[in-house]
Amino acid sequence: MMRASPWVLLAAVSALSLAGCGANEYLGKPKEVDPNVFPADYKNEILNTLKSVLTDPTNVKDAFISEPALAPGNKDERYTVCVRSNSRGYQREYTGSKDRIAYFYGGHLNQLLDAKPEQCGKANYKPFPELEKLCMGKSCE
Repeated sequence: MMRASPWVLLAAVSALSLAGCGANEYLGKPKEVDPNVFPADYKNEILNTLKSVLTDPTNVKDAFISEPALAPGNKDERYTVCVRSNSRGYQREYTGSKDRIAYFYGGHLNQLLDAKPEQCGKANYKPFPELEKLCMGKSCE
């Protein structure tokens, strides 16, 4: 039977202990996120989400958006943005004006839901021409 030299054993123990230190970073507590970071890119995040939410994301009319504002949620305040628009359905007919509310967490869009009147009824809307100009496909590039 061969015996390992003390130097080999010391190197192996050192390597294992260093590997353990690195693993603690990944297995330990996740990095804390400030839930109320201002959503600096809120318009683009909303536009990208609406591309997949709307039946026909092209030719949207009467589009409006509010500035991000802290609003009370279930337990805590979160940044919210209200969006109002009139988009087309499956038959390419306009379905009427609809309000949506966007919730942000850590500066990024977390949810985009249909808004209740009390959520966006008093929103200070401004024009949202980026939504009206939304285009998809090769002809847009």
